Amino acid sequence: MTGICAERVVVVTGAGRGLGRAHALAFAAEGAHVVVNDLGVGLDGAPSTDSPATQVAAEIRAAGGEAVPHTGDIATTDGAASLVRTALDTYGRLDTLVNNAGFLRDRMLVNLDEDAWDAVLRVHLTGHFLPLKHAAAHWRAETKAGRTPTARIINTSSGAGLLGSLGQGNYSAAKAGIIGLTLVAAAELARYGVQVNAIAPAARTRMTEHTFAATMAAPGTGFDAMAPENVSPLVVWLGSAASDGVTGRVFETEGGRITVMEGWHPGPTTDKGTRWTPAQAGAATRTLLTRATPPAPVYGTP
Repeated sequence: MTGICAERVVVVTGAGRGLGRAHALAFAAEGAHVVVNDLGVGLDGAPSTDSPATQVAAEIRAAGGEAVPHTGDIATTDGAASLVRTALDTYGRLDTLVNNAGFLRDRMLVNLDEDAWDAVLRVHLTGHFLPLKHAAAHWRAETKAGRTPTARIINTSSGAGLLGSLGQGNYSAAKAGIIGLTLVAAAELARYGVQVNAIAPAARTRMTEHTFAATMAAPGTGFDAMAPENVSPLVVWLGSAASDGVTGRVFETEGGRITVMEGWHPGPTTDKGTRWTPAQAGAATRTLLTRATPPAPVYGTP
């Protein structure tokens, strides 16, 4: 098959449904060989009896593409290692990793128990770190053997990680952590030919079907602005060789919109040159705040 990802080997985690499924199909349509990972759990992480990874891989093959399922738990060392090994054993190489897997256990902070906190950080943050680590180890070995790859990692953050979201303290913390992980990985892995970026998508999936329950289409066009397939073109481009030179970036994307997020930058500052008293520090801070841009509201606030 032809396309901007022709013959590239792409791993997509959480690819059985929603955004991950859309990414896997889009990569395959652009000629990639796809490893479709999905543990097959429910929205809250509870075990399920079906195998959406197998279904999506079969769908890709039926359309004339190349795909293989992987049903391991990528938030474990063994599962992440086997994910990379599946790509190498099946297709002989690995070019792109898309970290996408996740689920929700929403609670207001005073009702959020430790198990729900740990579970969400585990699947989102550890589930990004471990596949990234094992893929990076492979690419480092390739570089040391004189075969520097054209490798890509695309991580999945969220507007909740950028601004926070009421009732999602665990999810917001994990998604903010993914941004930090992305920036560090981009800096550390550049020497091995690896580019690392993150997206903060908005789309209608199992995780957001109540938020985006109604189809939002531009009048007269039939364009479903909240379809997950709208996010995938940017992901495919970031995962291709065509994105050369783009790394350490975070992109917010939904519908037909793509925004480069610019993160934390120094704002108003003052320097006394010596130690402040608490009262002086408070007065100086209040003066600085009058010159600062107000923060954007947390999602869910009035």
